[in-house]
Amino acid sequence: MAHLPPNTAIFSPSVARAAASVAKDWSFVDSWLHTKFHSVGRSPPPFERNADTLRVLLALASANETADEERLLVSRLEATALQELQSQDQARQHRDSKDEDATPTASDAREAILASVRDNLSREGTAALDAMAVLAVNLGLAFATPANLGRRMTDLAGHLNELEQTEARVQVLARYLEGEVRKAGQLADELREDGYRPANDLAKQNLEAQRRIKSIAARLPDLREKAAALAGSVGTSGLSIEQVRREEEAYLALLTQKKELDTQVKLFQGLPHDTDQARQELENLRDDLRCITQRRDAVFEGLVERETPRKPTRRS
Repeated sequence: MAHLPPNTAIFSPSVARAAASVAKDWSFVDSWLHTKFHSVGRSPPPFERNADTLRVLLALASANETADEERLLVSRLEATALQELQSQDQARQHRDSKDEDATPTASDAREAILASVRDNLSREGTAALDAMAVLAVNLGLAFATPANLGRRMTDLAGHLNELEQTEARVQVLARYLEGEVRKAGQLADELREDGYRPANDLAKQNLEAQRRIKSIAARLPDLREKAAALAGSVGTSGLSIEQVRREEEAYLALLTQKKELDTQVKLFQGLPHDTDQARQELENLRDDLRCITQRRDAVFEGLVERETPRKPTRRS
């Protein structure tokens, strides 16, 4: 209800309830700001008293109260732990005062040093020491120095990266194999269908192919001897990369010229093979072209005459 003036009368019950709720929220926000910032007699300016600002301030106040409660619980736990440590320290001092006459051993001194270090560690130090101990146990390190732990963690990160890349390549290969298997299955299903029938002369074609293969295989030794003799007579010792490049450029130029000639030849497709008949058909096409051109010119002149405005004639 920030858009209404303060002195505006509200006759709707629902609007009145909403206005009361907003006023209650603003009262809570003002009191919270006063307790946190000690702003006596100060409140947010009127242009800031809108729904968005109220929503943000309510969320901030709720989060602040939650954080205060958590901080209070932590402080209480720390106080309780401190009392327990003090009581344990007093009991240990009392026990040590009774055993003053006993001769201390190296094991007792070590335990005392470790206990003193453990008791004087902060909460963050204890958490860090526990984390290093768990990490050393998991990595199997007998002497867990920060350098060794960092080195092993770096090695593990590199190995993990390699495994991730290998997994990605394997997944790509697996997808490709799945696609090929699917295509092979589809082809097998098509071959098993009743609609597929091999060609009637398939056996004859197979025999003919085998006959041609045997004929070519029989001629292969003779062709090899001829190729060897030709290579010996011609020789390839003078052949260089520059010559191959020039031959390739000449071949590409001839190929381009062939394509241009094919394009020109395609223009004459459909003409008779006889020269006289071809000339006669060409003349007929030229006559048709002249007629079409004359008709186009006549139509164009008619359009020009029709669209040209005529000047009115003057009467004498």
